Amino acid sequence: MNLIKWLPRPLLLIAALSLVLPVQATTTFKIATMAPDGTSWMKAMRKGAKEVKKKTEGRVKFRFYPGGIMGNDKSVLRKIRVGQLHGGALTGGGLNDIYPDSQVYSLPFEFKTLQEVDYVRSKMDQQILDGLYQKGFISFGISEGGFAYMMSKKPVISNAELLKSKVWIPEGDNINRAAFSEFNISPISLPLPDVLTGLQTGLIDTVAASSVGAIALQWHRRIKYLNSTPLIYIYGTMVVKRNKFEKLSSGDQKIVKEVMNRIFYELNIQSRTDNRQAMEALKNQGVEVIDSSIDHIEVWRSGSALAMDKLTKNGGFSPEILASLRKHLFNYRNGVKPEGD
Repeated sequence: MNLIKWLPRPLLLIAALSLVLPVQATTTFKIATMAPDGTSWMKAMRKGAKEVKKKTEGRVKFRFYPGGIMGNDKSVLRKIRVGQLHGGALTGGGLNDIYPDSQVYSLPFEFKTLQEVDYVRSKMDQQILDGLYQKGFISFGISEGGFAYMMSKKPVISNAELLKSKVWIPEGDNINRAAFSEFNISPISLPLPDVLTGLQTGLIDTVAASSVGAIALQWHRRIKYLNSTPLIYIYGTMVVKRNKFEKLSSGDQKIVKEVMNRIFYELNIQSRTDNRQAMEALKNQGVEVIDSSIDHIEVWRSGSALAMDKLTKNGGFSPEILASLRKHLFNYRNGVKPEGD
């Protein structure tokens, strides 16, 4: 018996269409980050994900795991390698295991002002993005986290006071460990979620954070002083595995790049405003801003530069990337206009 002739016409039409229309696969990118939910970073990424889902008609989705629930940056990268995750929103230091040169903006005491940052980034951002691409990751642009400042329970304006402090550094932070060792300081390494407890118990009494970070992580309730000298520049990006991303259709790749590049550009601008407002909030809540003398700052700056030279020789990052950073800083500070500018 020919069963086809007994099918109602609508069902015949559906059956015929199913033979010629391709099935639209859905891709979900699982992204982890240390950024707490409710922060500007998470709000921006969720906004971008919603727009991507709409513009791709549901073919591309993002699922986020915020607040360190997937572990620190090293844990996230391990899970990316085994396919449990497809990407992460990572800081410059967290990108070290992918592309060591990507942490070049985070070298201690290299930048003096945000204007210097803007100039150097205009010269070097693409180099970092290209390096990540060569290592198998797609990035959607670098976003500012702001300057990290030394925040402490007791005033710290000189190296003598720093020597008496219990200084925290993140797990696996070889850059700041090398810098502190130049001053005979043995910092205490803790994962980010344990820092507040460390401040509460007295295990540590000195941390480094941006003004936004200090408030978001509740550290501001345990510190009394903020040294106004910029310690490091914090930045980050969202990366996804290149082989996963390139399985998308060319049209969907274009949509994701356009949306997420714009989101991270907007986030880069918003972060500066957020940090400025957070700094005022810290002052209003009783955190005292203190200043180091030029002489004390130069001691830190020269010692840190020496430590970074040693770290470069030991393979921490390439001599070329460090030379490039310092060349651009020299040009900006001395009004040298490179060819092509």
